[in-house]
Amino acid sequence: MDRRQPIPAPVPVDPHDALPVLPELAARFAEAAGRTAAEPPGGAPELHEAACGYWSRRGLPADPGQVLAAPGAQPLLLALLAAIGGDVLLCRPCAAWYAPLARLVGRPAYHVPVPVECGGVPDSFALLETVRRVRTEGGAPRVLVLSVADDPTGTVPPPELLHEVCEAAGQEGMLIISDESWRDTVHRPQHADVLLSPAEMLPGQVVVLADLAGGLTPPGWPAAIARFPATAAGAALRGRALAMLAAVRGELSAPVAAAAALALTEPAAVRARTAASARACGAVGAATHLALTTVGVLGLPPQAGRRLYADLSELREPLSARGITDSVELADLLTRRLGMSVAGGHLFGDAPHALRVRLPLLPLLGTGPQQLQEALDAPEPGELTRVAQAVERLTETFAELAGPLAS
Repeated sequence: MDRRQPIPAPVPVDPHDALPVLPELAARFAEAAGRTAAEPPGGAPELHEAACGYWSRRGLPADPGQVLAAPGAQPLLLALLAAIGGDVLLCRPCAAWYAPLARLVGRPAYHVPVPVECGGVPDSFALLETVRRVRTEGGAPRVLVLSVADDPTGTVPPPELLHEVCEAAGQEGMLIISDESWRDTVHRPQHADVLLSPAEMLPGQVVVLADLAGGLTPPGWPAAIARFPATAAGAALRGRALAMLAAVRGELSAPVAAAAALALTEPAAVRARTAASARACGAVGAATHLALTTVGVLGLPPQAGRRLYADLSELREPLSARGITDSVELADLLTRRLGMSVAGGHLFGDAPHALRVRLPLLPLLGTGPQQLQEALDAPEPGELTRVAQAVERLTETFAELAGPLAS
């Protein structure tokens, strides 16, 4: 296995891939704008208390001494990987920002394929095989990063598969970092999409990571929290991670910290926004998935988050006739045709020739605060004329690519 893999280019940022700012959060942000004192590295007590309440409501009780906060999930994961040491195991595919951070702190990163049922967790047998191969080659696999509400695939691992992965990781003595940034965006929480945390199964071997930006707060207000195990080893790891954050001044701005603390207490406005966003993305995600399957595009139906992962391998022949042979070219073409940022699967660890792309769902709901708010307020967002037309245009683009090249 080659440890010197190149770091992929950043995922393109879509300015339309964000919801309007809640007035309550904007007001709290503005109230704190006059603060001149720096926030302490790792977060202030008010933010820690809010994080504990947030996790306790999800069956993961915590004390403030188990919590750290940082200006975004990236610096927090960077501090964690630097503090843990050893080689890192990731899913294939996984969030685009995992692998570059591992390499930034000099940790070899190995991708493990996901099962056919979902993304976010590795196949348990492939995980064990990869651990053994890495050790045979002289490596030291110590940490597994997984996601229970996955980006890029938008899927939620079934509890039985998650249990198998946790059992395998526990058997090999690995620490799990569970990225639960999108756990509150499950599209149908009252149905079969049950979300469990590895911290419920291996409480002494799991650090829970949650990026608030996007799910609870605006993407432009970077804030993330981590929950450490209530053990001596967990406390020591937290101390090392805090030292890393302090060394690089990884501290939140006062306005962002104040808004994040409020969001974590989940007042009525935040709860309503979370539910409306999940409902709207679920509606447009289901409609888009159904429409794309009719033209030969493969992929799992999205269950959480705001993206859909599409596999166009069945369209390889007509795409090749158009000069499209990998996910780089495919993403560029779709970005131009659709007018929204489409990310190629190569950015998430998939091989470029796999012809996979990640499609954003929010631009299908609207392109500005007013249109997005209208979609959030609609009882059936997918039935809005504008949304239906957007899904239809997207489907027509894929149908054209699936057909023969015009002479």
